[in-house]
Amino acid sequence: MTAAAAGLFTAVLLGSLLQRVSGMGLGLIAGPVVSILLGPVEGILLVNVLAAVNATLTAVTVRKNVDWRKFASIAPYLVLGAVPGAILIRHSPTDLLLVIVGVLLLIALSVVTLGKRYVPRVNGALPAAISGVIGGFMNTLAGVAGPAITVYAQAARWEQRVYAATLQPIFVVSGVVSFAIKELTGAADVSALGPELWIAGLAAMVLGIFLGVRIAPHVPSAKARNIALGLAILGGGTALVRGAAGLLG
Repeated sequence: MTAAAAGLFTAVLLGSLLQRVSGMGLGLIAGPVVSILLGPVEGILLVNVLAAVNATLTAVTVRKNVDWRKFASIAPYLVLGAVPGAILIRHSPTDLLLVIVGVLLLIALSVVTLGKRYVPRVNGALPAAISGVIGGFMNTLAGVAGPAITVYAQAARWEQRVYAATLQPIFVVSGVVSFAIKELTGAADVSALGPELWIAGLAAMVLGIFLGVRIAPHVPSAKARNIALGLAILGGGTALVRGAAGLLG
């Protein structure tokens, strides 16, 4: 196994495990790691596919808690953010994309963690639609739709159990939309990803979900979510530094 495949396996394993426990994790952890290992274009494309498959499998295990009305208020708007994201990818150099991935992730995570106490309560269709647009944009560029949806869910006072479950079909749509738009616009090329990467990613995802199902009853979802956010901050910072070094060098 190559170093890239080994790094991918580790990131996806941990991310899928934490996502099963807390509702989010795969894109947060794997996005910045894979951007550094494989580049921010094909790397994020791989994350988009893995995140969609992972969310599909996870959704099956939590389907009883999914609120389909909440899902429908966000999912259709993901495509509106994915299109400008794909356009930006086509016209940006790799190091700049790494910087953008890192900055977007750190800003979103800052709002989710440090700024959550200041998020006002919201209602209505417009805030949900805005979160969908931002989520689609961030997922296409950085492989992370979760933070934007999380900010809205906190503002709309979603119950944790419903939030963690409803995120899964939203992640399915965001992953499929981001992948399809990047392929259709030529912003990324799935053929650039070798079979070893797909095998490593899928094997790690299945193992992560398997372990997550067994760990979930024993680990508070809030604790798992904090671990995922902490690792994502580290990954986002690393991507930012790597990209900035490339631009300045």
